[in-house]
Amino acid sequence: MRLKSIKLSHFRGYRTTTPIPIDDAMTGFVGRNDYGKSTILEALAIFFESEGAKADKSDMNCFSLAEGIDQFEIACEFDGFPEALVLDENAETSLAQEYLLNADGVLEIVKAFKASTGKLERTAIRCQHPADGELSKLLSLKIAELKKLGDQRGVSEHVADKRVASLWRQSIRAGAEPIACQETLLDVGKGISTDNKSIWDKIEDLLPTFALFKADRESSDGDAEAKNPLQQAVKEAQAALQDQISALEQQIEASVMDVATRTLDKLREMAPELANELTPRFKEKPKWSFNFTLDGENGIPINKRGSGVRRLILLNFFRAEAERAVIGTQRNVIYAIEEPETSQHPNYQMMLMKALLELSVQPNRQIIVTTHVPALAGLMPIHGIRFVSKDENGTPFVKMPNDEVLKEAAESLGVLPETGMERAKGVVLVEGKSDVTFLRHAANTLQAGGYIASTLEEVGIVPILIGGCGSVKHWVTLNLADDLGLPWCVFLDSDIGGRPEQNLKRKEEVEGKGRAFYSTRKREIENYLCPDMLYAQTGIRVDFTDLSDAKKIIGQALSVKADDVIDRFWPLMNAEQILQRSMYDDGGQQRPELKELLEKLLALVA
Repeated sequence: MRLKSIKLSHFRGYRTTTPIPIDDAMTGFVGRNDYGKSTILEALAIFFESEGAKADKSDMNCFSLAEGIDQFEIACEFDGFPEALVLDENAETSLAQEYLLNADGVLEIVKAFKASTGKLERTAIRCQHPADGELSKLLSLKIAELKKLGDQRGVSEHVADKRVASLWRQSIRAGAEPIACQETLLDVGKGISTDNKSIWDKIEDLLPTFALFKADRESSDGDAEAKNPLQQAVKEAQAALQDQISALEQQIEASVMDVATRTLDKLREMAPELANELTPRFKEKPKWSFNFTLDGENGIPINKRGSGVRRLILLNFFRAEAERAVIGTQRNVIYAIEEPETSQHPNYQMMLMKALLELSVQPNRQIIVTTHVPALAGLMPIHGIRFVSKDENGTPFVKMPNDEVLKEAAESLGVLPETGMERAKGVVLVEGKSDVTFLRHAANTLQAGGYIASTLEEVGIVPILIGGCGSVKHWVTLNLADDLGLPWCVFLDSDIGGRPEQNLKRKEEVEGKGRAFYSTRKREIENYLCPDMLYAQTGIRVDFTDLSDAKKIIGQALSVKADDVIDRFWPLMNAEQILQRSMYDDGGQQRPELKELLEKLLALVA
């Protein structure tokens, strides 16, 4: 289940109901200080009941309070929920069948807080629910009450298993069709009664886990997750094992209830009037609590280390998460990071943003960040940008990306195009610095060997690093290229064997603008390195295929950082090796891929 949007009503600066869409992968909130970016992240932390996040009466908008409004709300919409799920007993049903979806067909959960205290007053599901009085109460009825209503409505014979409440509800509703619906706030504590509390528990177990990593500032010193990101690993492990945990809880409950029932039976023999007054029940679910940290040799835990060290651990937490395979994980995880640039060297800032971008394209992961740094904002995907501004009354609102909004955001943040365009006659947009090394060395070497007519520099073709096609930096660079009348194209890794779907999406976007899009036939540029050359230089034999993760394999084998593999070894490739490693079969004819690619790039300014 994925977060689709958050709605704030009378919460802090958000005076009216303000819907804020959340991107499937990465959402980046940008805008001036004190415009309401951090408020959105903190509202999510309150909604998901993160450790240390708690609403209080100061969260009530003062103007709304003066108008007599007595509560503020945080609502979240979710999509990507299972088409079929078990809400009670073992029979499958769905949120749609139970009339628990709103007018847009998504699950909307509303949490209302009392203005005078900030305490949670109600958790409800906003849905298109049956308007009929009896039908509207089905989720709150016990099995005996459902059977009685089913008998009254003459649908008993249509219930396949009369022990299953959801089957009774389905039959009762089927017998009442067509059903008129109306928007309803279904209180999970009343509309879904205490006896059927498991229904809400099952829905709640489907919601994403949420972690907020706040900027290191005085007001957040008590935020455990900002100090110890690895505590989030505990939450994820518990979420992954929730089915087993629930089964264990049920076994414990059944065992205890059995003892309680037998105790009451014995008590009934001695004092029946007292026994009849007593009803065994659990007051609350058990709390599974694990407190995890990292201690240094001197015994100092993470939360006692300096802010720079804590953020460095945070950086590598996300790098590790980006590399971790999460295929098969059912529960979504949302990472919200406030100002990832805080207390970090610019190089580490870029590494962190790269890790977050890699993590955002994994299944069941969503990233939400706020930032003021142009370099980081420039790397954000265009469709994930949310520009927070204020109207003439000082009320914050959120603008979705279009050309006008992106221009406003880029100017506000100071996002600039890459340098080098002032001398360009044509532009090749590439994803990283290694791509620049790759293209320039290949062109220089093949030109020196007489295989192509010119180098890129000789004709004014400039490779420009834009950090990924579809980023804000990319948008700024393209617009400047268009304004200057420069021809441009895009060159990216194909990621065949990895995650090619992102590459295909970029190809459609670029070609939709009438521009050329080129990608490697092999997985990545590292796959073009010659194993014999690597062996000659290092004495270590490294084996990899066209589709394997050559960057990682070579880096590990030769003790070189994966991102430095091309810069370290590609300049050692000669013309014959470049040609031989880029040969491909075209209907029985061997063709040199990189020679053909460079000839197409040179033709940009022909």
